Amino acid sequence: MSESNKISHTRDLNTLDQNTESLQLEGKHSVLEAIRADQTIERLFVLKESRDSQIQTILREAKKHRVLVDFVDKERLDHMAETDHHQGVIAKLSAFHYAELSDMFDNSEKSGEPLFLFLLDGIEDPHNLGAIIRTAHQAGAHGVIIPKRRAAGLTATAVAASAGAVNYIPVARVTNLSDTIRELKDKGVWFVCADMDGTTLYDLNLTGPIGVVVGSEGNGVSRLVKENCDFIASIPMKGQIDSLNASVAAGVLGYEIVRQRLK
Repeated sequence: MSESNKISHTRDLNTLDQNTESLQLEGKHSVLEAIRADQTIERLFVLKESRDSQIQTILREAKKHRVLVDFVDKERLDHMAETDHHQGVIAKLSAFHYAELSDMFDNSEKSGEPLFLFLLDGIEDPHNLGAIIRTAHQAGAHGVIIPKRRAAGLTATAVAASAGAVNYIPVARVTNLSDTIRELKDKGVWFVCADMDGTTLYDLNLTGPIGVVVGSEGNGVSRLVKENCDFIASIPMKGQIDSLNASVAAGVLGYEIVRQRLK
């Protein structure tokens, strides 16, 4: 891509539509996966004179994809970094484009599998958001849906925590999660969320088109969202505390669906 084409991709944040968000990626794995997934990278900042093998791989991929590279010292990278883990490489993306629900149906159709979604109800910790996106991708889900308000978005921290999975699974933002659930139910999708008073998840039939609803770290699934779920699943607990981390609960629920589909 020429320098003039690169510049044409740069837009002021105020001109971006509601499905885009500016993004800075940090860390070797996140940056490498973004380049390989052909994300629009405006500039790549790399620690000069680095002999790290992964950074050398990043540079080879950057050359292949015609990404502009600036070699800078550690002090500049530290100043630019939004996290403590830039690992000698930072990528500037003009915008991250959030997906549409239709993209998730397309993924389902291409895979030949019933629709499988994760819906996140007020996850505020970007580490948890990234971890759930990573789990969703590894479990074969066709998309992740997050609310626009009072929830973490795809920040550099969330992207890093996803270990590059955000480049391979659609993530959509919606105004109202309950309305989205009702819309998807009209299309034949069932929904399951976790709650202590539910039926043990291993006794539920979770095959077919399904969405896993994961509640916030402190309050769990909100009342209105829970009322729209078809199944309330409880996860067996043997310890002295009454809950799991949100990303762990998402993994338990998600992989029970994987198990039932494999069976």
